[in-house]
Amino acid sequence: MEPVSKSKIILPKERHIYPNRKQYLFMNLTTRHSAYGGARGGGKSWVVQEMAIEYASTYGRPDPFSQGIRIVIIRKTLVDLKKNHLEALKLKTRGTATWNNNDLCFYFDNGSIIQFAYCGCDADADHFQGVEYDIVIFEEATQLQEEWIKKIAASCRGVNNFPHRCLYTCNPGGPGHGYIKRLFVDRIYTDDENPEDYSFVQAKVTDNKILQEYSPEYVKFLKSLPPKIRAAWLDGSWDIYSGQFFEFVNDPDHYDDQLWTHVINPFKPPSFWPLYRSFDWGSFRPFSCGWWTESPDGVLYRIMEFYGVQKAGGESIPNQGLGWPKERVFSEIARIEREHPWLKGRSIDGVADPAIFKEDGGPSIAEAGFQYGIYFEPGDNARIPGWEQVRNRMQFNDLGRPRLQIFRNCKDTIRTIPLMMHDEHMVEDLDSKLEDHACDEIRYMCQKRTCPPLVPEPEYKPMYGSDPLDLFGRGA
Repeated sequence: MEPVSKSKIILPKERHIYPNRKQYLFMNLTTRHSAYGGARGGGKSWVVQEMAIEYASTYGRPDPFSQGIRIVIIRKTLVDLKKNHLEALKLKTRGTATWNNNDLCFYFDNGSIIQFAYCGCDADADHFQGVEYDIVIFEEATQLQEEWIKKIAASCRGVNNFPHRCLYTCNPGGPGHGYIKRLFVDRIYTDDENPEDYSFVQAKVTDNKILQEYSPEYVKFLKSLPPKIRAAWLDGSWDIYSGQFFEFVNDPDHYDDQLWTHVINPFKPPSFWPLYRSFDWGSFRPFSCGWWTESPDGVLYRIMEFYGVQKAGGESIPNQGLGWPKERVFSEIARIEREHPWLKGRSIDGVADPAIFKEDGGPSIAEAGFQYGIYFEPGDNARIPGWEQVRNRMQFNDLGRPRLQIFRNCKDTIRTIPLMMHDEHMVEDLDSKLEDHACDEIRYMCQKRTCPPLVPEPEYKPMYGSDPLDLFGRGA
């Protein structure tokens, strides 16, 4: 009997201990808020591990009575955080730090710490109040809500000479997509945000030569994905990504012919077409008012909007309302309808969120509108049937025509529709924690003017027996 030969041991190539070009750029940034990623396979986990270890090794306790730098790595769930970083950090810090599973913390010999934390709800974010960290690392930051990120980022402080920075890794999609995109991709800032504090290094799988060498099948996998997912995961598109709630098409090449696009160039509505107004109230968050017309063939056109959002440099600051009192909002709506040539002198049929009709110890919001001649009927607030109506109207027929189109001057509607995502607990619904105000009043409008879905007509084939030459391929 022949002896069983030992399996050949394939030795791994040299360990990846040097950053690629994009990782090197990120590691040498000094801005208070620095983001890395934007696509799958860019080496995000590796770079934050190396930076955390470098900070912890460099900034130990300055004297025997002080502590070293405090670093926290945060992800939405602890399971994902451990899966992504725990074993790698145990290996990389062997001999210099010990892991305490109860504290979820690496304790370095020089007094520094790297702590693991998670944030999956408002209560988790509240736990960071009163806590101080020198370096805050948000892993997959777009999976966190904007409010959570802001609360946690406020803990990045300390009375010491250590660096104080927030680092972000991110991919397109998720509840924090709009916020991260505004800061690092669109670079739109509020008055209390300094543009010089923010830097972004976009990294794709094509920048990660090590991954391409060891896992060429992963690159092939990304290239084989459906177009929408491929655009986000491979190409790093922040405008198209998996999980979007609507199939929304904004194609400037078709603004004029109005085919295969939901956004079109404006035109003056004929005077015999009816006019409508839809409204969603907001103060701290934006209010949204849209004006519509409907063609004789049943296409709804969103012709104008009045969206109550703060601006910076002429651009909207996502989900930041104007804080106007209701009287000022309706006064401005009334002025627009008196003065705009498409609206003045016309009868306008209004529909609004039924919540504005509630009387909580005083006049309702709707009553404030009545004082200015702005009237509404309560909208149908059934969410899932309402979204179905919106989707029905957004369907394209065989000729490339939808039954809902938006004039390109409705900029905040066009900006926010692509950001809408499915609710993770009820996938048929839209995630109401997002900037959904224009979408809500579009829903009220579509519920007011309902339409059936487009169903493909069955292919016509004659009854068997009337095709003796089998011209229709039905067989003998």
